[in-house]
Amino acid sequence: MGIGGSDMYRQQILDHYKNPRNYGEIEDPTFTHIGENPMCGDEIRMDVVLDEDEETIEQVAFQGDGCAISQASASMLSQELAGMAVEDLKAMDRDDITEMLGVDISPMRVKCAVLAEKVAQDGADIFFGEKDIDRTVTEDDD
Repeated sequence: MGIGGSDMYRQQILDHYKNPRNYGEIEDPTFTHIGENPMCGDEIRMDVVLDEDEETIEQVAFQGDGCAISQASASMLSQELAGMAVEDLKAMDRDDITEMLGVDISPMRVKCAVLAEKVAQDGADIFFGEKDIDRTVTEDDD
């Protein structure tokens, strides 16, 4: 069967993979960050625009290549993040992502699923001076 969960959620993941939302780039983002999951070959770049107060996410776009789970997760997350407080982004964890995807994800695929979340979080941390890395690598994060 592959990934568990209902057919509806599997269809939703396939739809986001084949027709990603917010795919592309933003001309003048507040910050851009890139991350990869070397185990699967996934790579995601996220452009994020914050509001004037730098507290709320106004717009998100992503580009990338990889498995259906990583790309669908980035697409779904790009929709979830618009209008979200930066603090809420920072508080997100893998449970939020698996809940968003609506399917059980095997331990090997969790890194694919959380890549976009980690890229967005690290990008925000770098922007606010809380982290100093060039790119996110999910292998480093267990």
